[in-house]
Amino acid sequence: MRDTFSVLPHLVPIVIAYCLALPIGWNRERAERSAGLRTFPLVAVASCGLVQTVEGLMSQEVEALARVLEGVIAGIGFLGGGAILQQRHAVKGTATAASLWITGAIGVAAGLGTYDVAVVLTGFTLLTFWVMAPLKPDENERDAEETISEPRPPR
Repeated sequence: MRDTFSVLPHLVPIVIAYCLALPIGWNRERAERSAGLRTFPLVAVASCGLVQTVEGLMSQEVEALARVLEGVIAGIGFLGGGAILQQRHAVKGTATAASLWITGAIGVAAGLGTYDVAVVLTGFTLLTFWVMAPLKPDENERDAEETISEPRPPR
C-alpha cells in the first residue's frame, strides 16, 4: 500500500486522455449520437485512472494489470452495447460503440504512458469519422430507399 499522496504524476496522463477524447466526443455530439461530449472524456479518464491505480499499487504483479485491462475492455464493451440500437431495418450506434471502445483504449494507453499510441489511436478515429462520413449515405436517402423497397401490407 502507498503512504504518499501525489496528484501531479497522475495529472499529466489524465489530462492527455481527457484532451484526446474531447474531439471524438465533439464529433459524436455534433452528429447527435447517444454518447457525446461528456461521455467520451469520462471513458478515457476512467480507463486511464484504473490503469494508473493498479500500476501504481501492483507494479510487480503483471497479472493484476492484465485483469484490470480485461475488466476495462469488457466494461467499455458493455457500455458500447448500450449505444447500439436496433430499429426496423437498421442497426444504429455501432460507430459510437466502437468509438467508445477506442476511447477506452486511448485512456489505457495514456495511463500506461504510451502517449504515442494514444495520439495515433485518436488520429485514426478522427480520420475515420471525417474521411468516411461523406461516403456514408445520408439518413434521409436511406429512409427513402427503405420506404420504396418495402412491400405494402395487404388491404
